[in-house]
Amino acid sequence: MSHQTAGPAAARRRRPAAAARWLAAGAAALAASGLVAACGSASANSGTTLILYSGQHIQTAQNLVAAFEKQTGIQVQIRSDDEDALADQIATEGSGSPADLFYTENTPPLMSLESKGLLSKVDAATLSHTPAQYSSPGGDWVGISGRTSVIVYNPSLIKASQLPTQISQFADPQYKGKLAIAPQETDFQPIVTAYQRAYGTAATLAWLRGIKSNAADHVYPDNETIASEVNQGAIAFGLVNQYYWYRMQAEIGTGRVRARITHLAPRNPGYVIDVSGAAALKSSKHQADDQKFLAFLVSRKAQEIIAHPGTGPGQSISFEYPLASGVTTLAPETPFSQLQPYPITIAQLGTGATAISLMRQAGLL
Repeated sequence: MSHQTAGPAAARRRRPAAAARWLAAGAAALAASGLVAACGSASANSGTTLILYSGQHIQTAQNLVAAFEKQTGIQVQIRSDDEDALADQIATEGSGSPADLFYTENTPPLMSLESKGLLSKVDAATLSHTPAQYSSPGGDWVGISGRTSVIVYNPSLIKASQLPTQISQFADPQYKGKLAIAPQETDFQPIVTAYQRAYGTAATLAWLRGIKSNAADHVYPDNETIASEVNQGAIAFGLVNQYYWYRMQAEIGTGRVRARITHLAPRNPGYVIDVSGAAALKSSKHQADDQKFLAFLVSRKAQEIIAHPGTGPGQSISFEYPLASGVTTLAPETPFSQLQPYPITIAQLGTGATAISLMRQAGLL
């Protein structure tokens, strides 16, 4: 059976009340399906234990690991924390890192480790399951799933016609006291990177200072909090990834969801696709088994676990878009093929260092 530890940042970012209930629901689903017991006995017959540093949502990682253990008999120990903290930890540990694998919500931490030469090449057969634009330009990690940024808003506080359609408008004075943001979220870094690419550094700094002023006391630690606060009527609108709204709906029930979501204008810099990916560390002593895990994540079985929200056997409550093996989501979301995001590549999103620097200059971090 998989084991898991969570650091302080994970407790802050991924275990607010809502996330804890999502975790409980995922654990209950696994128990009901017999996955936990089955993967435990299979792992007992294997001499290998892989250490997975995971910045992904805990229940998503758990569901995938449980299915992998059952299929292969290879045990995986999950260590969860904020993905930026884990990337820094891997860089500090260097060749002595106990981690074998790294699984993230976003690409910048993977690109950072790739730039430091700390990742192994992914097998070409594994990379072939995911469209090339969603994996490492150098072949050092593979894309697993995706999300897209949306506006979450409360119609009782702001009409859809009053919402901004451009990310630049978030800094307009008319939205002072109406906006919620979560700059500590790694999901926010690609937005800043895209904005800087579209409008330049000076304009990005001015925009960041403007949204800081507009958000005022509604600068939150994570997207779960934004979605919850908007739904409860504490604030009019905010920017989150789409799956947070669907997760909230699954947790509290459709009848209790007052918030709605909408996209920004097509190809606007605030309309970005975030990619979740995974890699094997070059320092790992289990390279063959690491590659088996990466191959499993892009297999049809794993991608269907991501795609099929619910509480039945083999299902998850991910609400992310599967990127590999031709699997499509069954959730009532805008189909991935119909999204119209800002045209920015994984390489252009880079390591996130510029976005972090700009947010620090603006006083958001």
